[in-house]
Amino acid sequence: MSFRAEGLVARIEPLFLENFARFGELGAEISIWHLGQAVLQLRGGYRDARRETPWTNDTLVLLWSVTKGLGSACLLHLLQERKIELDRRVTQFWPEFGQNGKSEITIAQLLSHQAGLSGLDQAAEVSDFEAVVKALENQKPLWPPGTAHGYHARTFGFLIDALMRRIDSRSIGQYWRDTFADPLGLEIWIGLPAELSNRVATIYAPKLVTSRSPNDFYRAVATPGTLQHKTFTTPRGLPAVSAMNLPENQARSFVSFGAIGNAFSLGKFYAMLANDGQLGGQYFFSKRTLTQMTTTLVAGLDRVFGFPTAFSAGYMKDPPGGTRRIFGPSQLAFGHPGAGGSHAFADPENHLSFAYVMNQMEQQVLPNEKSLRLVDALYR
Repeated sequence: MSFRAEGLVARIEPLFLENFARFGELGAEISIWHLGQAVLQLRGGYRDARRETPWTNDTLVLLWSVTKGLGSACLLHLLQERKIELDRRVTQFWPEFGQNGKSEITIAQLLSHQAGLSGLDQAAEVSDFEAVVKALENQKPLWPPGTAHGYHARTFGFLIDALMRRIDSRSIGQYWRDTFADPLGLEIWIGLPAELSNRVATIYAPKLVTSRSPNDFYRAVATPGTLQHKTFTTPRGLPAVSAMNLPENQARSFVSFGAIGNAFSLGKFYAMLANDGQLGGQYFFSKRTLTQMTTTLVAGLDRVFGFPTAFSAGYMKDPPGGTRRIFGPSQLAFGHPGAGGSHAFADPENHLSFAYVMNQMEQQVLPNEKSLRLVDALYR
């Protein structure tokens, strides 16, 4: 399969509308870009469960772990500018990181979830950046670094943000604005200004489906003492989805899960990545750095998820031999989904990008049918 621009609206729009009519979507937006141009933009539904405030082109929404892809781009851009290789040890820039068996961890291992630091033993509040960084410095890896990989759900953003601040004085939230958001005119913030909070759609936790028994992964997340429980509950804090509807939390620079924006801007950012690292005459990434994004560094059974995943430098890839591809048919495609259904990726082979955002979450750790049906229709 390859992408065909002809008939795109006819293929996508009925499925998008069906998400509201049949599949319980509340508010959502999709943006598709080809050859650096927006070729489809749809939005619909409501910002609130009472269906009082329509979803408009002014609406922003929480992106959850889609943020990890944005943060990774910031670190990779900084490494490119400073001519720092991925095989360099983290301790060369962040010496305190090397405690308790972490002295040999490389930047590549950090970016590809191989560091064994998916959870913390030391108590630290997710809202206290310095306390979390100190806990990460003290943490003993939960598996020997480089021997396996497991999704670093909450710690990933702190790890790459702390490394960024050791190399450059700016946080990832500030670097994102300076390097990508402002030059490209992107309405995405990692740390939302207070004056924009009235534009944000309310995010809703997955609805409880009583007829469906939880699978092994969700049982493990709910069981204290498991790797999954530690991964998704540390650093501690923000135990409920609704906590991220509070303006004070939206204003915090949570690089693992806190970006707020819209599908148009997300699609535009990934369009730049799918278009040889440039857009509108502005060049951001070299071919070498883009190769780091497309090249799988690790693939196989994910220790946290319990099923196969694959990662490049900071991005998720489709694992080889998978029964369902979430990034389309191209082996070069890469991106990052978010909890509950948000999804974004670049397909450099077809110079194509895709972004889907919504505010009614689903009980699924990877993209669900609401967006995957649209991805399949892209290439139909």
